[in-house]
Amino acid sequence: MGLVLFGLTGGLGSGKSTVAARFRAQGLPVIDADALARDVVAKGTEGLAEVVRAFGPEVLAPDGSLDRARVAAIVFDDPDKRRRLNAIVHPRIGALLLERAAEIEARGEPLACYEAALLVENGLADAFRPLVVVAVPEAVQIARAMARDGATEEQVRARLAAQLPLADKVAVADHVIDNAGDRAATERQADEVLAAIRAKHGRAGPLT
Repeated sequence: MGLVLFGLTGGLGSGKSTVAARFRAQGLPVIDADALARDVVAKGTEGLAEVVRAFGPEVLAPDGSLDRARVAAIVFDDPDKRRRLNAIVHPRIGALLLERAAEIEARGEPLACYEAALLVENGLADAFRPLVVVAVPEAVQIARAMARDGATEEQVRARLAAQLPLADKVAVADHVIDNAGDRAATERQADEVLAAIRAKHGRAGPLT
């Protein structure tokens, strides 16, 4: 049957990383899209060289690594530059994802999770079913992102505006985890969702 790779997504400050950590604690392999994105432009990679060719040496930090904040500032308000960056990075992320999934499958795992912020925005929801969405009210998103990132409300709202509203992601979800409460409540829901997915697609219960 092969590996079932299901999706985990959310929005800014919604807490998908908390849920991913819980899944890992339950013995589930989780592939983090942010980690893949860092790996494909790490020092010495062709991905990094192509980004420098596209945007200039000013995107490099003093140690020769990619200054991700600088790149984000360059592309944030420029759709053409953002598309140019995505054309460099996204195919490499996809190829690396396939490599990591093959490694997990080779270990005999029936099930794994792909944690990615923009699954729905990038039209990939149906490629990673069942889709799990971590949701909170917008006011909670703003408060958590301000506290976590030291950002102003205006900065957080600008970042939210660049994402699909959480309600739109919830509308296409197979499972929704409400992270508006405390961590224990979120972890309890995560365990229930994972148990349901394992019962249908993989091992029947949590590996605890």
